[in-house]
Amino acid sequence: MGLLERCRELFGTTDLYGVLGISKQANDSEIRRSYYKVSLQVHPDRASDDAQATEKFQVLGQLYAILNDNEQRAVYDEQGIVDEENDSLGQNRNWEDYWRLLFPKITVQDISDFEKNYKGSEEERQDLMKKYRQHEGDMDAITAAALCCTQEDEPRIVSVIQAAIDKGEVPAYSAFSQESEQKRKARKKRAEKEEREAEDLQRDMGLDAEDSLVMMLKQRQKSREQGFNSFLADLETKYSKPGKAKGGKKGKK
Repeated sequence: MGLLERCRELFGTTDLYGVLGISKQANDSEIRRSYYKVSLQVHPDRASDDAQATEKFQVLGQLYAILNDNEQRAVYDEQGIVDEENDSLGQNRNWEDYWRLLFPKITVQDISDFEKNYKGSEEERQDLMKKYRQHEGDMDAITAAALCCTQEDEPRIVSVIQAAIDKGEVPAYSAFSQESEQKRKARKKRAEKEEREAEDLQRDMGLDAEDSLVMMLKQRQKSREQGFNSFLADLETKYSKPGKAKGGKKGKK
């Protein structure tokens, strides 16, 4: 059974972009990010049906190998077909190794270094502007989606956004400018609850410093958004090296 047929059987569509939940116009970064999130959800270590999860994980790896190769992606976009004989789609390929090559394990030091360089940077400011527009000034959604964001960061984030509003860079959404004190207090209360839950989980599971940090981030995400649009997802895709996993001989079309 070919890749497209397996996509239909496992994901209900032969549209490679549709499997990842993105458009045909997605750039390389968006494709890689979406591949990470969808593959993480079906990873055999995290799913109850290991056999089907393994098959889905393999198919997602093959799908990404196609979209990550400019020539193969162009053929698929123009003709709607994939090169089944291409070495990059080999059934015996270790897709777990392929995945880990793209998304190396993030360490506590990685997180610390990234946070130190990210906070206060132009990259952070641009990310905040994007999230501000996307969520139309809703600080609950902005702080939940922002990287490296804790309760202590909120005044700084508000200042960055307000400065952009004053300069006319972004619109002045009422959800931001007229946010009630009650809503701010509720957000602070939720953040404090998340921190307590993470600390309790760390203590109950006897986690070391590195595992506890990762668990804290995952617990915070679980409480806030439900899903895999998490700090770790953003951070892993930023640390990934997209060029390394490309390649494979070209077979006949």
